[in-house]
Amino acid sequence: MASLLTSPSTKQYLASSSLFQHCNLSRCGYKTTNLSFSSSSISLPQPQQGEQKFPGFANAPTLTAVGRSRRHSSSFLEAPEAVRHLVGSLNRTEGLRFAVVVARFNEIVTRRLLEGAIETFTRYSVKEEDIDVVWVPGSFEVGVVAEKLGKSGNYNAVLCIGAVIRGDTTHYDAVANSAASGVLSAGLNSGVPCIFGVLTCEDMDQALNRAGGKAGNKGAEAALTAIEMASLFEHHLK
Repeated sequence: MASLLTSPSTKQYLASSSLFQHCNLSRCGYKTTNLSFSSSSISLPQPQQGEQKFPGFANAPTLTAVGRSRRHSSSFLEAPEAVRHLVGSLNRTEGLRFAVVVARFNEIVTRRLLEGAIETFTRYSVKEEDIDVVWVPGSFEVGVVAEKLGKSGNYNAVLCIGAVIRGDTTHYDAVANSAASGVLSAGLNSGVPCIFGVLTCEDMDQALNRAGGKAGNKGAEAALTAIEMASLFEHHLK
């Protein structure tokens, strides 16, 4: 193995392969730093006087052993300079309108989630007249109403609030899964962000802790997501 790595033909092949990568990457718009091999047993062949560095490449760039790039320890690729990053803003809320779909089932929980959401909307300068609240019987019905609201064209985002608490039967699994897939489908089918703010908890204590208790208010957190997504769509993805 050692003799193979140190043979002149192997060295020339490695040099040519590196040069080929350099040329292709440069053609694609990437910058390349100098290339080197870490193994001390592999070094580029030194040309004789008047001899080309690499046969077949008259104008080939010189490859020097400079070690790894300081900025990129494991790669010689540098990201293109013109990369754009699109991010929604929590401060550009003027003119944004929101719908909130709320399940009445487990209302002791969902009403607190709604209060947290509305408080967050107003704190971030969303006007109360730009918020519509729609009540539905339970979390199972949230998705179809969210899709209808999204397709109406009147809202920049739809926030979906509910609370599903595990009981003695598998009814919990059916409702929780249907609520999640319903909200997802609503967003995909309407093209409007539909935010999942449905709690799925093991018991009532867990739910109350997440509706303004020691675990915070998930309605408020979902409202922040709604604002950011509405801003992203309105200002960057139209």
